Amino acid sequence: MTTATTTMTPEMGALKARLKTTWESGDYAVFAKYLEPGALEFFDRLNIPAGTRLVDIGCGAGQLTIPAARKGIRVTALDLAANLVKEARARAAAENLQVQVDEGDAENLPYPDASFDAAMSLIGSMFAPRPELVASEMIRVVKPGGKIFMGNWTPEGHVGQMFKVIGKHVPPPATMPSPVLWGNEATCRERFGSAVNPLTITRHMYPFIYPFSPAKVAQFFFDYYGPTNRAYASLTGDARQALHDDLTALWARNNTATDGTTHVEGEYIQVVGTLV
Repeated sequence: MTTATTTMTPEMGALKARLKTTWESGDYAVFAKYLEPGALEFFDRLNIPAGTRLVDIGCGAGQLTIPAARKGIRVTALDLAANLVKEARARAAAENLQVQVDEGDAENLPYPDASFDAAMSLIGSMFAPRPELVASEMIRVVKPGGKIFMGNWTPEGHVGQMFKVIGKHVPPPATMPSPVLWGNEATCRERFGSAVNPLTITRHMYPFIYPFSPAKVAQFFFDYYGPTNRAYASLTGDARQALHDDLTALWARNNTATDGTTHVEGEYIQVVGTLV
């Protein structure tokens, strides 16, 4: 595993502030409703037993936090976006679930060493800009013999293609490695290193099913998904239309539905590791 450094340069501080704004933009709680079936498929495969002390990193509005708590898992959840933390807390309170939801950073988890039986992050901590810290922090807070679970978009899958399209119109920060490198098996193994063994990686498809057309899906992403919302907002006129057209074309190209709705399968890797 790469040796992690917690030194925060002014450039990194600015980038992290920008990322927080990005994830607080749009409305991920609305956006994630269509993602819940795929999230539950991922979660159910993990077979996490009741009573497990689990930390859900990058929990969003609680789309896995809440189902985990319903199963009797002792879940602590964390997200960078204050509005999503508030949403997850409200959802837990509405069901009288005992869940701790914290606002915090995947690169600097506010928990003691070895305080969890398992750490989980579905399409969450892969977006932090310093992946070596994400890996070292997951390892630090899980006890020896405990589990690490991740679900990460692959570079070649639909979401990887989508970020490539967005990057053509709005180049990503030069200081940030591509989030979808987490979806490259060799890179993922390198980041966890010898501290996690065995580390099992399997490929799965994530269903994106929307009751409307690819063009409306593109607009839905611009309205509600932080990264596309910010990219769209940074453009005007013809440049904005060009991004809309390219994203619509991608969704149309990968769409398997033929009835005017949208059904796209997005590839991700499921990562299951055991701490040495």
